[in-house]
Amino acid sequence: MGSQEEIKIENDFILLRFQNESDTIYKIERPVSQGLIQFHFGIKGKGKFVFNQGNYALDLKEEKALLFYNPQKELPLHLELAPNTWVISAIISIKKFHGLFSSDAEHVPFLSDENKDKKYYKESDISPSMAIVLSQLFHYNLNPSIKNLYYKGKGYELLSLFFNRSEDPNAEQCPFLIDEENVLKIKKAKEIMIANMAEPPGLENLAEQVGLSLKKLKMGFKQIYGDTVFGFLFDYKMDYARQLLDSGSYNVNEVGLKIGYSTGSHFIAAFKKKFGTTPKKYLMNLNSNV
Repeated sequence: MGSQEEIKIENDFILLRFQNESDTIYKIERPVSQGLIQFHFGIKGKGKFVFNQGNYALDLKEEKALLFYNPQKELPLHLELAPNTWVISAIISIKKFHGLFSSDAEHVPFLSDENKDKKYYKESDISPSMAIVLSQLFHYNLNPSIKNLYYKGKGYELLSLFFNRSEDPNAEQCPFLIDEENVLKIKKAKEIMIANMAEPPGLENLAEQVGLSLKKLKMGFKQIYGDTVFGFLFDYKMDYARQLLDSGSYNVNEVGLKIGYSTGSHFIAAFKKKFGTTPKKYLMNLNSNV
């Protein structure tokens, strides 16, 4: 099921936590007043922002962050989450934001004098240190009595890391050196599994390739991507299979072989488990809508 939670950090600073664990698109609509900056972080899966009654759309990809600011008009939140998608958003007033940076904000482009009355949009990568904070915000497991204080600290930490664009490439690593190295190794493990999806390595082999213990690989993967290694790979392979079918360039057997199923019946069973229909019926439905 789709769910959302609002976490109030201060009067003019909130965090929003969106989660879609269903098999259908989850749509979120909420007003956002003028003069508010929006930060959106794609933790896993994919989302889409819709503007101007559907005339314009912008994708929020996995491990990417989007920043929106328009001082001239309201930017209501119209977000569509694909299945198995997690997103965290931070919304803060420009006045509050100015106060955080005071006069030392030359490296924040939309706070400069020439840009302060202009709309601003930016896509950037989620750094390893930001990925850790986002994961902590999703997997809160401390005493409920300190929940608000914890989220407040993490909210400000997230903003500070977002704007940490130091000239020193090692500076971003310092506060979380051990954790960040592990996050990079987990991301490498994900890339290895995707690159070898037809014949993926076993978990022990994978752990050895990225330089982690088996326990750290399993725990870290679950923490960052919200699933087991092979659970993640299954979802990825099925989504990729659907894209191949959508392209119209491959038949069912060819798609199954491409993603590592030597027998058509196994691929058909897996596809039905994921999407509730067989690849053949999916293709027939696709063709009937053309």
